[in-house]
Amino acid sequence: MSEPVNPTPTTPGAPTGPVTGLAGRAPAAGAGPALDVTTAADAALRSDEEARREASFERQRRLRQEPRFPGGPAADPAGSHHERRIRSFQPRRSRVTTGQEEALQRLWPVWGLDIDGRRVLDLPTLFDGLPVVLEIGFGMGEATARMAADDPSTGILAVDVHTPGQGNLLALAERAGVTNVRVANGDAIILLREMLEPAALDGLRVYFPDPWPKTRHHKRRLIQPEFLDLVARRLKPGATVHCATDWEPYAEQMLDVLTAHPLFENTRPDGGFAPRPAFRPLTRFEGQGLDKGHVVHDVLFTRAEDGPGPSPTGH
Repeated sequence: MSEPVNPTPTTPGAPTGPVTGLAGRAPAAGAGPALDVTTAADAALRSDEEARREASFERQRRLRQEPRFPGGPAADPAGSHHERRIRSFQPRRSRVTTGQEEALQRLWPVWGLDIDGRRVLDLPTLFDGLPVVLEIGFGMGEATARMAADDPSTGILAVDVHTPGQGNLLALAERAGVTNVRVANGDAIILLREMLEPAALDGLRVYFPDPWPKTRHHKRRLIQPEFLDLVARRLKPGATVHCATDWEPYAEQMLDVLTAHPLFENTRPDGGFAPRPAFRPLTRFEGQGLDKGHVVHDVLFTRAEDGPGPSPTGH
């Protein structure tokens, strides 16, 4: 009778079968431990994946910095030479029509400018000596073009980051035969702080800005005390600040912060909201809101002749 074959001794918890490699096969003679092969392969895969992610990130960064239309508005005009901060606007990259693209390529070198923060604008030269009103956020530009046509004696420096709107405003201005509009691309805060002389403006218009309705986003609203400090230094005494919104809580905030600021005075004797002035057109957006039952409030203040507060010179 043959003798029984003794099983290979095992350690409790250890596998009882032969040790296999990556594909379930035993490692070849002379090969290193399977664990080392696995670790090296994983490391190589991770390295390749990280390299691909970095290359993709770099491509996306370059695309964000390249203008969509050569000779037109820059994708990021201020670049990285100004500090990062909470922005009061949300850049939008929606579809640009053929007409808007044509207007951008042809008219931007004539009537457009990038807010790069690297120079101070000569507004009298830019607008042929006209008094200049700054408009922040013009949407598709219909109201801006109409106001420019109705009052050719006032220059409008219109700021927005919406590329289709920039092209549309340029096309509308040309179609109406107006030459008192300049379209600025970028952050209005950098424009006010870095690119305008003290007391350079005869007015400020902010129509239907983003209301940032969530409480945690209220700090993103444009009309804040710090913003008014900056605006006050760039407005001439007697200049008008005109805001409009269909978001009632934001309207109340606008009224409160302007009333509290020592360098602004309400044009309304009762200290309340103003009726819509005749020079502000009823826009399509506003009409849609009114149809839905929204209430539009206008806030109309003037820059005080003098008084305490921020110095009218300096930054």
